[in-house]
Amino acid sequence: MPDSPPAEKPRRPSVFSDPHPAPNSLFGEILDWMLAPLLLVWPFSITVTYQVAVEIVDQVYDRVLVEHLGRALSGVRVTAAGVEVTLPPAQPAKTDDSESDSQFYQVALAEGELIAGEADLPPLKGGDVRTLGKTHFRDGQIQGEPVRIAYQLLPSPDDARPILVQAAETRNQRKALTSQIISSVLLPQFAIIPLAVVLVWLGLTRGLAPLTRLQERIRSRRPDDLSPIDLSTVPEELQPMISAFNQMMARLEDNLAAQQRFIAAAAHQLKTPLTGLKTQTELALRETDASQLKEYLRRIAAGVERASRMTYQLLNLARAEASHDVKQPMVRIDLESLVREVTIRYVPRALERNIDLGFEIQAKDQPMPWVSGVRVLLAEMIDNLIDNAIKYTPVGGTVTVRLIAAAQPVLEIEDTGIGIPVEERERIFERFYRTLGTDAEGSGLGLAIVREIADLHHIQIEIGDNPAGSGSLFRLTFPATLTSGG
Repeated sequence: MPDSPPAEKPRRPSVFSDPHPAPNSLFGEILDWMLAPLLLVWPFSITVTYQVAVEIVDQVYDRVLVEHLGRALSGVRVTAAGVEVTLPPAQPAKTDDSESDSQFYQVALAEGELIAGEADLPPLKGGDVRTLGKTHFRDGQIQGEPVRIAYQLLPSPDDARPILVQAAETRNQRKALTSQIISSVLLPQFAIIPLAVVLVWLGLTRGLAPLTRLQERIRSRRPDDLSPIDLSTVPEELQPMISAFNQMMARLEDNLAAQQRFIAAAAHQLKTPLTGLKTQTELALRETDASQLKEYLRRIAAGVERASRMTYQLLNLARAEASHDVKQPMVRIDLESLVREVTIRYVPRALERNIDLGFEIQAKDQPMPWVSGVRVLLAEMIDNLIDNAIKYTPVGGTVTVRLIAAAQPVLEIEDTGIGIPVEERERIFERFYRTLGTDAEGSGLGLAIVREIADLHHIQIEIGDNPAGSGSLFRLTFPATLTSGG
């Protein structure tokens, strides 16, 4: 199989080819925007220089042309009898000199009737100035060659038709002098522009040196060094960026510290059931009585269940925390169907403990709105709330799951359990925190998971007393989202 051609190296976008270039290189971006005006203005400066040079040369040679016209005028005599003309001889250009000019003279009536001189000189046009007694200039052609013409109108004997006296000169010397001026101006620019590029390059290199030093300082840090960068050592233009960088590093340090605390606490919490499992296993291995052996196995199974539950909750908590940083797909969710599904799963457990588990819907004359969220996370949040209510409700108690339809749908989970003291209602959402005075088994992670998922979905959580008596009431208010249907 033939080798595939090497991939072309991507080119850095330039301001000359892309109206919105991506700033892949700060150095290149600044260099582009500094050189772009120079390179764009240069052709304009050439055009302006050429026009100025033409005007200067015309001013110089027009004075000479006026002298030629004066000699022609001196040979024209207007009398009552007519017009007498004695014109200077025409001067043809030297055949061996490309920069020599030819001079031509003509006397004619303003309407174009030739009196004397060069017949090919063009007559006046409609837009030409026709003031008597004053010298004017215009451009024309003789046998296809451009010429500069000076002319003057003289009154005729009968004042009916003015007499036109013209002196013309080819433009060879004018072109030569113009080219010399342009060359004298532009040739130094060919040396100045590369020099300017080099100086700009050196200036940028010098100006961006603090960025290089800052890069080296950051690169030379230890991996665990998250301390802020001293802003006094940073250029003023970079201080807002480095300040934001310091804030990000502080947040990262806080997150890492929280993770370390969480890992330490999780390890401590897992150590207890694992130690119990090890002890029960060692006792079971030494036990010969079948009934006692069965009791040890039951305890081992209960310990495995607790360890599995804690591990499952740790994974759910990690997933909920990660959802804050990784964008999870939000979908339309039928809240009523979801709550009913999760509640039904707890019916066997409620029956086992003789707990009356009820599900209610308060429609308030409107359909239940759908919500937007991550279905698996919302199901986990509802699961933990119902599990928590059943766990802390004594045998024979009541747990009610209630949905209230409104512009902002509300989920209430009400129990007749031990209740939560007011001073502990904020702390119960902390990881591994458990309400004092209860012997119910738990890891202290369930409500921490609830808070994480609620924050992700912008759900407001309120805790109150059961209005019907003892116990607690958890009220979750969802944000206003979607109309029913789907």
